[in-house]
Amino acid sequence: QVQLMESGGGSVQAGGSLRLSCVASGDTISRYCMGWFRQAPGKGREGVASIGSDGTTSYVDSIKGRFTISQDNAKNTLYLQMNSLKPDDTAIYYCVADTDPWFGYCRERLARKNFRSWGQGTQVTVSS
Repeated sequence: QVQLMESGGGSVQAGGSLRLSCVASGDTISRYCMGWFRQAPGKGREGVASIGSDGTTSYVDSIKGRFTISQDNAKNTLYLQMNSLKPDDTAIYYCVADTDPWFGYCRERLARKNFRSWGQGTQVTVSS
């Protein structure tokens, strides 16, 4: 399985932007279903966004239009561009990866929280 390491978290004011990065090692991410999860204080982990090996993206409703998931296969790196941040976006953000066996399954993985490779997480704090 691929190993993942996130960076780019920090503290911003509401309305600000951050870009999270996730560098993968051990395999090439172009073959994988990749995604981002987050866990707010006192809450369970929530799937935020995913991108399949065919480039198809999926987002949770609460971040649609504000966050964009992308990847640079040459750098073996996954990104999450976060704009118009809100205090409710405060959480630890995790990069995730797993196989992508057929079209549409990556979206299902996000919904089912079914990923075997997880990064260590990066903290995002949004103040009002």
